[in-house]
Amino acid sequence: MDIRTPRGFRSSTAHVGLKETDKDFSVLVSETPATCSAVFTRSRFAGPSVVLSREAVRDGSARGVVVVARNANVATGKQGEENAREVRRAVAAGIGVDEEELLIASTGVIGRQYPMPLLRAHLSTLDWPFPEADFADVAGAMMTTDTRPKAVSVACGDAVITGVAKGVGMIEPDMATLLAFFCTDARIDRAELDRVFRAVMDRTFNALSIDTDTSTSDTAAIFANGLAGPVDPEEFAAALETAAVHLVREIARDGEGASKLIEVRVTGARDDAQAKRVGKTVVNSPLVKTAVHGADPNWGRVAMAVGKCQDDLDIVPERVRIAFGEVEVYPTGQADGTDGADGGGGADGTDQALERLREHLRGDEVTIRVDLGIGAGAFTVYGCDLTEGYIRLNADYTT
Repeated sequence: MDIRTPRGFRSSTAHVGLKETDKDFSVLVSETPATCSAVFTRSRFAGPSVVLSREAVRDGSARGVVVVARNANVATGKQGEENAREVRRAVAAGIGVDEEELLIASTGVIGRQYPMPLLRAHLSTLDWPFPEADFADVAGAMMTTDTRPKAVSVACGDAVITGVAKGVGMIEPDMATLLAFFCTDARIDRAELDRVFRAVMDRTFNALSIDTDTSTSDTAAIFANGLAGPVDPEEFAAALETAAVHLVREIARDGEGASKLIEVRVTGARDDAQAKRVGKTVVNSPLVKTAVHGADPNWGRVAMAVGKCQDDLDIVPERVRIAFGEVEVYPTGQADGTDGADGGGGADGTDQALERLREHLRGDEVTIRVDLGIGAGAFTVYGCDLTEGYIRLNADYTT
């Protein structure tokens, strides 16, 4: 994909020593003042970076963000807060802005202080103006256990929206061990930007789950400097959602140890909230995840997951329909009268249907469709399979 740079954005990346070899420090900033909206983790263990960034965006404006990778700076006490302030203050001084105009984000191991001598050595060398923003480079510098950088550009009239994201594990919003930053040269009213951004985040990044664990460091923000002029709000919302969905799918596809993207589409719900709740229950089920990984046509795992929504009394099995791709598996409709409750057959009870189901599960993208037969609510959630690789990676994360 061609990654474009919106007007007026600059970046700087470096290897300061948090990773063994790759870049681990980045700054992404607008040359001019920008409107900003951001959403953050609701973890009770939110780190100093999240606390400082929440304060920075309170007035709806910010110039950019500083990102430290491989160190979350969480559960580090007063010293951790002072270190985060020092890093942000030094970057702000280096580029000639107030420190409150910058967000700071950190991702990585919890409970470790920043290696301040390494960071100070680099911060003293910052040379403004930075080059034109290289979003692919920034995306690479943000990575921890990601296997590849994630970036996207979408046009919106004369403007462009470019986003970068990282995150492959500890992902169950709000919002995930997730960092996502969007930059645009569109001019859009501050209140409208906030409304659109929050709505898009709810339908995309908050529809993403890898392993049901919520991070302490989640940060997603958008910076709009207006240099391309005004845009149609509806067109802007559609373009931003296109960019966000692309990044969400890339994160799910790159989930820790993952081999398959899982997309769960729930329709026929009482409302969108119920559809989202059911979809997350399915995509978060370890039994569904492992069945998908093994291409095991045990569709009963999905029925089981839907059944866990015990408080949704309007979910009636006789109304529910379940399919994988275009292969409907429930209700079974088997002529011999068996109910297929063990998940052993397709909707028409034939070996051909079972093989079609296996074939769908062998692909690198698996779509699970659930219609609840209640109303018009609908929602799509994203996740991945659960593999031995996830266990190996996280068993050895700090070593």
